[in-house]
Amino acid sequence: MTAPSPGVGAIDRDSGVKLPEVVAAFSLATDLGLGQPMEHALRSWRVAARLGERLGVPSDELGALYYVSTLAWVGCVADTPEVAAVFGDDIAFRRDHYDVDFAGLPMIGFMLRHVGAGKPPLQRLRLAANLVATGGKAVERGLLSHCLTTARLAERLGLDDRVYSPLRQVFTRWDGKGVPATVGGEDISLSMRLFHVADTVEIHHRTGGTGAAVEVARARRGTQFDPSIVDAFCDTADEVLGDPDDDPDWRALTDAEPSLQHRLTEGQLDVALEAIADFTDLRSTSRAGHSRAVADLVARAAAGQGLPAADISAVRRAGLMHDIGLHAMPATILDKPGPLTEREAERLRMQSYYTERMLARPAALARVGVIASAAHERCDGSGYHRGLSGPALTAPARLLAAACAFQAMTEPRSHRAGRTAKEAAGELNAEVRAGRLDPDAAAAVLTATGQATGKRRAGPAGLTPREVEVLVLIARGASTRQVAHRLAIAPKTAETHIERIYTKTGATTRSTATLFATQHGLLSSLEPLDP
Repeated sequence: MTAPSPGVGAIDRDSGVKLPEVVAAFSLATDLGLGQPMEHALRSWRVAARLGERLGVPSDELGALYYVSTLAWVGCVADTPEVAAVFGDDIAFRRDHYDVDFAGLPMIGFMLRHVGAGKPPLQRLRLAANLVATGGKAVERGLLSHCLTTARLAERLGLDDRVYSPLRQVFTRWDGKGVPATVGGEDISLSMRLFHVADTVEIHHRTGGTGAAVEVARARRGTQFDPSIVDAFCDTADEVLGDPDDDPDWRALTDAEPSLQHRLTEGQLDVALEAIADFTDLRSTSRAGHSRAVADLVARAAAGQGLPAADISAVRRAGLMHDIGLHAMPATILDKPGPLTEREAERLRMQSYYTERMLARPAALARVGVIASAAHERCDGSGYHRGLSGPALTAPARLLAAACAFQAMTEPRSHRAGRTAKEAAGELNAEVRAGRLDPDAAAAVLTATGQATGKRRAGPAGLTPREVEVLVLIARGASTRQVAHRLAIAPKTAETHIERIYTKTGATTRSTATLFATQHGLLSSLEPLDP
């Protein structure tokens, strides 16, 4: 059973939202994933644009520079599980890397200081030894994955080569010692060279003033940074950086740029939010496909309850966006195998607050944000982040809470196995009896599920039923050996299946395979995976 879709006329109607506004909202989430305050990426864009104007960048290129600056770090979500496995708190790792010229001995020293953070000494030693023995190849693969998935998002948002080609160069360096090592100097796009400087000096300016920003730029001149851009920056640093305490109207700034006026139709807005949802779910292998599945389920439930078309559309979009605040949560919390500490649980409760703030502008997104932020509210006031109860919870909010709860129950998590649809239905009804979930909303959700867990008989891109099974497993984090064990096949056979999947789907990494599976609805089944 699929979610209801609006008519052609509704799809083509102006949504009231511009693409730069959607990207700006996602950049706020990315900022927190970097360990930076919200609006870091937007401030970096302003610095890069001012530098670009001084270097004679054509005005029609400034729009591309906006997207490069605000999307450059979204690929962080793609390698979060791998970064966390080696370095622990992935957000702390990314936050601290700004203090290091990330190449050679300084980079190795930085990684060795962070390797195995939070793990027992012996395990840290083993991870460090492996890091040295392999020359950090796993880290390099993660950086390449980052660039590939970032460029993929740009393509899904309908952006052109002026954006997605530079986004493949996020980890390049002027001296050619970055990733890929074959790219350096003027082979790096000008927009990415501007971003490299702006991204770093914005942080040092905010934390240490203009002097600190100039100092770091000069220290990395000719290594990480283009010397000509550093010279232009140092000559006009005060004007380029501006006041770190000002509070610019970002919508007014983008409205003033002619190349940033792309208005989205209702259908295009849905596509953009689906892309962001898919990327959000990459932060945790057990959550792959979760947001899209919640969105489709709650839309069916809302239609079953007879809600107006506008409410169905809004609650579906809220389902897509309800976990965007998780970008502020490190993998050490999201994928912790045991119970959370009180401090960790409190931090996790902030996710819904961040969700609401990220989607606060413009008005069309703000309505989605209000519903999305209520996904963890409960009728008895025991939920978060506002502790709303009773009449304060709208019908869409009640439906989203029930749909999110049911879908999460059927999915495996690091601390538990997934439930069957029947078991999840029992738990959902128990929540209703306890007064935490609305009975009508829960009934609508259970009706929408149909309690069916039928398996797919065929897959897209010519995938066989067995290849679909393998794809779902690797998308949820299974290794080749775990795939073989789960399906009772030889590891070599599992490896062959994976190679064929990559060939058929055009994927080159686990992240891109996961995105393919998510886009084609392969992770929406209510049938859970065994641990």
